[in-house]
Amino acid sequence: MSLQLSAQARREAVTEALDRTIAHLDELIAQPTISSASNRATIDTMADRLDALGARCRILEDPTGEKANLFATFGPETDGGIVLSGHADVVPAEEPGWSSDPFVMRDDGERLYGRGTCDMKGFLAAILATAPLYARGTLRRPLHVCVTYDEEVGCLGARQLTAAMTDWPFRPAFALIGEPTSMRVVEGHKGCCEYTTRFRGLEGHGSQPDKGVSAIEFATMFVTRLLSLRGELALRAPDGSRFDPPGTTLQVGRIAGGVAHNVIAGDAQVDWELRPVARADFDHVIRTMRDYCNDVLLPAMRAVHPGSTIATEVIGEVAGLAPVTENEARDVACALTGANGAEVVAFGTEAGLFQQIGMAAAICGPGDIAQAHKADEFVSKAQLSSCLNLLEGLDVYLRA
Repeated sequence: MSLQLSAQARREAVTEALDRTIAHLDELIAQPTISSASNRATIDTMADRLDALGARCRILEDPTGEKANLFATFGPETDGGIVLSGHADVVPAEEPGWSSDPFVMRDDGERLYGRGTCDMKGFLAAILATAPLYARGTLRRPLHVCVTYDEEVGCLGARQLTAAMTDWPFRPAFALIGEPTSMRVVEGHKGCCEYTTRFRGLEGHGSQPDKGVSAIEFATMFVTRLLSLRGELALRAPDGSRFDPPGTTLQVGRIAGGVAHNVIAGDAQVDWELRPVARADFDHVIRTMRDYCNDVLLPAMRAVHPGSTIATEVIGEVAGLAPVTENEARDVACALTGANGAEVVAFGTEAGLFQQIGMAAAICGPGDIAQAHKADEFVSKAQLSSCLNLLEGLDVYLRA
């Protein structure tokens, strides 16, 4: 009988935890924290809930005060803590095909629909549902909850946060980032670096191309040189690389410029991205393109018009997560989920930024990345239940 009661009590506890998660998620989805707007609604909600449970909360604002990171701590403020990390911002919900209001969570019995359910407020809601466990008694190691701004547009909040963390008197041991991996454990991904290169030449009549400087023509030469690096990068792919494709990649996402058929284009821009597997590849591409602009393109442009310019804006430089032999974050996540090993993925996360400041890092969270950034984005209740199991297991790990 006692075993039956124990099993029933366990089922009831699981149901209650999932119900709490769904209630928290409903509240978070109603906050339209798209990257172009403030994320303070979600940050303040998370801070209020965690503070009420006794967490020590730090809020790090961006220069405008409209966006912020949250760093909350349960347990002692010492070295060796564990960070649960997620981002508060979501992508816009402007895709056609939504079956309901993307900022009103819809429950069909098995799935929860809404912008951010998968990427990645489901993980944040699960943290809120589990937080009362971390608030009980004494943890032998700190448990930190980190919520960032502007992950979707270059991991800007995490870059600010990790830079600040280097000056703090304590250093967490590892970070578990709850991006949607279908609860599989991920130990590596490429970096993701996005740039816009703008060309300013000299407008003129199309009948006299020698009298002007076509920004489009020089932008085309820039793209040609950029894409010629693809072959070099393929040859530099590490032996035994687990990534697909195995090496660093380049691609051009957008070219824009000009006003009419018969006008020499005075302005043009190229939007491009680089996904490096190694820092050396990143350095090679950036140095090669900088030298090509300074030594070849600009002299040719300025020979006609001295005021010609080429300027590259960094949209975002997201560090890759390098698979390493010793990784407590990966090992703990595998032990708590029952995974036999860890994977690598194509999409980028904030994990590499934690790795850069000396922490171990791994990625494991509810939902399928294939559902992110799409109409009718969803997370299943089964995935949230698996996430709750992981977070509850982490509480046991912190007390063992």
